[in-house]
Amino acid sequence: MSALSAPHFHDEAAAFEELEALIWPHGPICPHCGGKERIYKLSGVRSKPSKKNPKGVERHGLKKCGHCRKQFTVRMGTIFEDSHIPLHKWFQAIHLMVSSKKGISSHQLHRTLEITYEAAWFMSHRIREAMRSGSLAPLGGGGAIVEIDETFIGYKGDKKVTRRGYAHRNAVLTLVSREGESRSFHIDEANRENILPIIRANLNAEAKVITDDAGYYRNLDKEFMHAFVNHSAGQYGRGEIHTNTIEGFFSIFKRGMKGVYQNCGKQHLHRYLAEFGFRYNNRS
Repeated sequence: MSALSAPHFHDEAAAFEELEALIWPHGPICPHCGGKERIYKLSGVRSKPSKKNPKGVERHGLKKCGHCRKQFTVRMGTIFEDSHIPLHKWFQAIHLMVSSKKGISSHQLHRTLEITYEAAWFMSHRIREAMRSGSLAPLGGGGAIVEIDETFIGYKGDKKVTRRGYAHRNAVLTLVSREGESRSFHIDEANRENILPIIRANLNAEAKVITDDAGYYRNLDKEFMHAFVNHSAGQYGRGEIHTNTIEGFFSIFKRGMKGVYQNCGKQHLHRYLAEFGFRYNNRS
């Protein structure tokens, strides 16, 4: 037995029962009129015949409201609405995405679930949208600590470059709240002109900001409560003043990207950042 042995991962009828138990714990509710009392189950109804399915496809979970006389299923109003992908495959995709610590790409979903890449891309973005909390309110409200740092990945051109330094690599700026939220942005170059507007747009005025001693974070204390660790002097933490949280984030981020993006050029970075659920700077 395994976690994927549950019936709702393999059987469509069981998948609908599972979703109904999650969304309607106290019984079905009509999404059209909100009616609860007169809801009827419609059994044996099939979709119109097609070349692929000459007998049509059974419409699992179909119900009819006795108040407004309209039909509906539990998929209405959810990320599963208007999707031809079987519900049990949606459950498999959700399980794979939330249980994969390093993330899972749309290509991997496409191969594992044996669906088209376009369908996998559609699913992964809908699932991530459902996982998003609120409307991306500024980080650091209530004086929460937000760590900020940048990392470099891949190469700006199509060919691998072996010289030292980071000018030939793609820069990614990340803000990580110690409350568990993170936001990543691809920037053309790690400098004040690219970094400061992103910080101002994504931080609450009450945020406690912690960075390293890079020059482009200088004078942040004029706008936020700002502390930094002096990496150039061998300092990596003093009490709660450290960037260990964001360094841990980068280690997971890069392991997830390795083999997917590592040697790709700049033109692919936006695509892969989006595929793994990261946000990027629209200016770059």
